Formats: sequence, structure tokens, C-alpha cells
Amino acid sequence: MKTTIVIMIDGLDPEYLDVCPAPRLQELAKAGSRLSVRGIMPSVTNVNNVSLVTGSYPESHGITSNYWLDHERGGEHYMESAEYIKAETMFERAAGLGLRSLLVTAKDKLRRLLSNGTTVSVSSEQPPDWVVNGVGAPPQIYSLEVNRWVLDAGLFILSQQDFDLVYLTTTDYAMHSYAPDEPESARHIALLDEGIGKLVDALPDANFLVTADHGMSTKTRMLHLPDNLAQAGIKARAIPIIKDQYTVHHSNLGGCIYIHLEGRSDNPEPALEVLRNVYGVEEALSRQEAARRFKLMPERIGDIMALGAHDVVFGDPSEVAFPQRLRSHGSTHELDIPVIAFGEGLNIGDFTENRSLGQYVIAHVLTDP
Repeated sequence: MKTTIVIMIDGLDPEYLDVCPAPRLQELAKAGSRLSVRGIMPSVTNVNNVSLVTGSYPESHGITSNYWLDHERGGEHYMESAEYIKAETMFERAAGLGLRSLLVTAKDKLRRLLSNGTTVSVSSEQPPDWVVNGVGAPPQIYSLEVNRWVLDAGLFILSQQDFDLVYLTTTDYAMHSYAPDEPESARHIALLDEGIGKLVDALPDANFLVTADHGMSTKTRMLHLPDNLAQAGIKARAIPIIKDQYTVHHSNLGGCIYIHLEGRSDNPEPALEVLRNVYGVEEALSRQEAARRFKLMPERIGDIMALGAHDVVFGDPSEVAFPQRLRSHGSTHELDIPVIAFGEGLNIGDFTENRSLGQYVIAHVLTDP
């Protein structure tokens, strides 16, 4: 059985590949194929990684954001534990078939979220000694080099053990920090390109699937929608969909947000009318509308889902100051992403989303030996 290697490059907006030199990826695309596909809404890390590894939508797997206000049990939670995933992952399916899988992540939150069923799981933030001895100590999470460490760690582990399925996923600190035309981006893409090239050279018979979870946009305006609703006499709370513990990346400011209404959840229309007239709010959807349109699990989203214009993020100015420069994601404007496939017999012509990679792996790789 061939090894299948899926590489999820966090925040890889297609513009990075269009602007930054990436000769090895260009070779792979020419020898194999490259497509432009879409990510899953909301366009944040946890939602899209889980959609890929389950091959399903949030309505089935239940990960609707990075952060969740749970009305039933009470309290707020980071959605960073496998207990929140309601669908089988490809790692769990592989384990059930007696196949071996490897997960290497930059962020430890993704190791905790995705690792059920994996044979070996490693993060740069909490690496085991044997990997550090083989690869070197990982760079800090807020660096360009940490993503190269993920690729090199994957290569080292694959030199020590055999795996049927490999999933390597990076962090988007570089994309949050630097636009495609900045020299740091060229350096970062070069590090990724070289690392992927080494993997291909070391594993010439493997199949490679490279994609992203979301794109990235420059943001220039911040809106705090509870203030707009309060002016109309409506009490509400806004829960950032992008919120996680890596605040240096994005200050918890993203282009989509869930609104929870106090005492009026059964009648969101007055609030929707207010929000639809706020400059910078591109759309405001009721829970039912949002769940239907984006295939979300309705009990895990707000009463309202607000979507920002291209340059808009949502946040509370009493909690966070708008950064001097901000690049972020979460809205529909960060859904366009690339897929590059390389390997004998790989056919991605019908791929439409990053989720399609998971569907392909489950249908064509994880079959009875």
C-alpha cells in the first residue's frame, strides 16, 4: 500500500503561491495537478481541519468554530478536544482497518483535537525527546521556521517507521504577519517549498495532497455589533469564532461572529434588521439560515451569524485594541484555497473543497487491505 501524505498549510491564500517563488511545488503541480477550491465556513482553522479529516461538514462533525458558548451545559469552551468531534476521522477509520497513521502539527491544540486514532502524534509545542533528538529543538510557535520543523519532523519520523497515512499541518503566524509581497513571505514559502521537496525526494512512491484551511485578507476596520444592537434596545453578546489561545496571530479578531441574543432568541428579526443596516456587515443570518447555508450544527452556533465585508473584523474595543496592521480570516472572503496533488493514479478533477481531500482518502486509501 502506498503512503498518502496530506499537507495542510494553514492560511495558504493562493496569492502566496502566485507571488512567492516555490519551484518544487510548481514542479509537483505540473507533474500532477493544481486546482482552486473552497474552504468551509466559518473560514477558521479548527472547522476546516476537522472537515478535511472527517470528509464531512460541520453539521455532522460538530466543529463550528474555534471557540464555543455552550448554552446547554453552560460556559465557554475552546473547541480543542476530540470530545467535540461527532464524526469518525480518517485516523480512527485507519486504526479500525489496522493501518498506521502519523499526525504532526505546529499547534498543540490541533494535536489534542485530531489525534484520536493516530499511531503517532507530535506537535512542535510538546515534542517527544526522540523526535527532538532526531530533528532538533523546534522553533517558537511565533516564527517562520516552525512550519519547516513540522515538515522535517514528519520526514524524520517517516525515516524511522512506516505509515499508511500522514497528516502534516502548520500554523498561519507568517500569513497573519506578512502579505504575499513582503520578503518574509518569500522566505517562509521557500522554507515550506524546500521541506516539501525533501519529503517528495525521500518518498518518491508516496501520494501527496497539499491544501490549506483558509486564505487571508488585510483588515482595516473593527465592528462591535452588541453596541449597534444596544442602541436599538437589544441586549446581545458576541462570541468570536476565530478565538483561540494564539492571540499574537490575530488578536481574536475575525471576519465572522456569532451573536447570542438575551431573551429574544426565538425572534431574531429585529436584531437582524439592525445588523443588516450596519455599514461593514455584509450579511446577517438567523441560526436556521446560517445552518442551512453553511451546513452547520445549529445547536453549536449563535442566534445570529454576522459576516463582515472584505476589510472588516469583529471585536470588542474594551477588550482589544485594533492592531496597527492586521491580516485575518473567518469570512467568506478567505474561502479560496489551492490544492496540489502529486502521485500515480491521483485524480482530483472533481474536488470542490478542502473537505474533498478527506473524502478521497476515506474512499480510495482507507479501504480493507
